[in-house]
Amino acid sequence: MPAANDLRKGQVINFNGEPHLIMETQHRTPGNLRAFVQVKMRNLRYGKSLEQRFNSPDHVDVLPTDRRTLEFSYADRDTYSFMDPESFETFEINAVMIGEAKNFLVANGKADVLFINEVPVTIDIPSSVVLKITESSEGIKGDTASNVQKPATTETGLVVQVPLFIKSGELIKVSTADGSYLGRA
Repeated sequence: MPAANDLRKGQVINFNGEPHLIMETQHRTPGNLRAFVQVKMRNLRYGKSLEQRFNSPDHVDVLPTDRRTLEFSYADRDTYSFMDPESFETFEINAVMIGEAKNFLVANGKADVLFINEVPVTIDIPSSVVLKITESSEGIKGDTASNVQKPATTETGLVVQVPLFIKSGELIKVSTADGSYLGRA
């Protein structure tokens, strides 16, 4: 087992019997105390984040992980199906694990999935995706003030504030961090 000093961002550890993804590590050495490692991690089962201190010589159980790029196939109620483009193996992931990423998943869209012991545990989507506008109201003639926007509904059901010139059927680029309009695709 590796020591706490060897922990790095992106690793998955077994902490209190649950898998936790390490999001941040800081090695600290206060003047009159022993060195320790401050770790910010997220519980992969429940999604809660926490901070934990480990003494430098403490041993931590690092779990073997595998990260694969999968293609989104389809959604069926609260199950999302993904396919490995190399082996054509399919994986089903529940809606709770997908979370807000469901608003950015389109057919054949790519997503990075983290596996622990061949079981998918988290999904990471790209920083921006291209979505098709399915419904958008017409801009009012004469509305030429700068940065006037209107709501538009995308193919995934996400409502995005877009400029007045965007019409139904157009492809737009959307940020997955906050769901904001980035431009035409």
